[in-house]
Amino acid sequence: MPIDPHKFWEFAEDYYPPLTEDMIVQAESVLGVTLPRELIDLLKVKNGSYTMGFAHPMSHTTGEGVDYVSLAELGGIGEDSELGSVFNLLTTEYMIKEWDLPEQQVLLAGDGHFWISLDYRKGPVPSVAWIGSGDDYQVAPTFAAFLDGLVPLTTYEPDDEDDEDDED
Repeated sequence: MPIDPHKFWEFAEDYYPPLTEDMIVQAESVLGVTLPRELIDLLKVKNGSYTMGFAHPMSHTTGEGVDYVSLAELGGIGEDSELGSVFNLLTTEYMIKEWDLPEQQVLLAGDGHFWISLDYRKGPVPSVAWIGSGDDYQVAPTFAAFLDGLVPLTTYEPDDEDDEDDED
């Protein structure tokens, strides 16, 4: 069952103004791709920020030694690529050069040690890739399939705030 876009975001600080059709057209022009409709739908609810905390299961371990990909944030579309936020999809070209990443990616989230990206290397419909620690894995064949595979991050990383101190 697809994730409800209104239950995807942790409603914290807004990094960007609400997404407009002009911003989408500009971003697709700058990035040279057509962004998945499911991504646009999420960004229309909140234009990039922290998510409610999700994970996508993997059939093998990543370079981080876990069998899932964590999605704690998702990039938004800023009005110019100089905003410098990790949440800005328009910083993709700079980040690809800075971190020596494969071309034909749109970086959705990451910190330099790993990236979750839309991978356009095989054509105009991107898969979702995890790139990091010298590894390059397909996470899902499409962004829609990626969203469908998300589970709460607490499935893999229990929420410490819920643990009670049993010391007497």
